Amino acid sequence: MGQGVWNLEQGAGSLGLGVGGVELIMSDFRFEDFEIWQRACDVGDVLCDLADEFSSKQLYGFADQLRRAALSITNNIAEGSGSESKKEFANFLNYARRSVFECANMVIFFERKRHIAREEKERLVPQLSELSRKIISFKRSL
Repeated sequence: MGQGVWNLEQGAGSLGLGVGGVELIMSDFRFEDFEIWQRACDVGDVLCDLADEFSSKQLYGFADQLRRAALSITNNIAEGSGSESKKEFANFLNYARRSVFECANMVIFFERKRHIAREEKERLVPQLSELSRKIISFKRSL
């Protein structure tokens, strides 16, 4: 097996690994370029900040569940992008969308229980709804 070499002709961050005289290229993770992943990160940042607030109020169960659901959105998009088929990728997008619904449910519930302000809910729910629509649209484009 040959040594790993940086192959700048293949793009920044690409790593070429020579194997038996054949050079394999491992490029950057493609999910980073997906708008749905970027948007999921944006809303995930807000949800994780909210989870941090819950932790400071000793609402650890809520904080943990919200963090896991928010991370599940980006994780499933990323994991699906590594699929070998469009059908498999579509399944992961379904999982991501279901996690969006889970987050929306929690935000609505937290507002009902007065753990977050109505304004916070009214800011987050439309973002989650838009993300859900974008995931569906992306899935249809596969």
